[in-house]
Amino acid sequence: MNQTLKANGKIKIFVASDHAGFELKSELVARLKSFGELDIKTHDLGPMNADRVDYPDYAKKTVEAVLHPEVGSRTFGLLICGSGQGMAMSANRHKGIRAALAWNEESAKLSRAHNDANVLCLGARLIPAELAWRILLSFLKEDFEGGRHVGRLEKF
Repeated sequence: MNQTLKANGKIKIFVASDHAGFELKSELVARLKSFGELDIKTHDLGPMNADRVDYPDYAKKTVEAVLHPEVGSRTFGLLICGSGQGMAMSANRHKGIRAALAWNEESAKLSRAHNDANVLCLGARLIPAELAWRILLSFLKEDFEGGRHVGRLEKF
């Protein structure tokens, strides 16, 4: 996969998981911090170990950060739990959040291009780490197409 990112400007990404997603979250945060092709500021919102936690608490923490972006940055969230479903359901309860559950690179790309998703949800028990990394890069590199998709989003 071509890992050159199209996105211009600073990217801020808030990352959280539950206990099932802790290991994948830790790996992706480390990779983001060492990824030199783009100006990405990564914020790990927890948890800081694999002890049992409730995913809605971490989804809420992340979406609150995403909804208050720094001027001049593209702000996203990354949420990881066992299936990704719980995080997506929790995140999408918040006005202004468009959380997408992605399982491959194309689903991540289309969630940005057509739906202007601002939160990516991944299932740690369903997606290997290398595929999760490629999904995340596909999500971050894609821009919203606008056009015919704007009216649809306004119906949200």
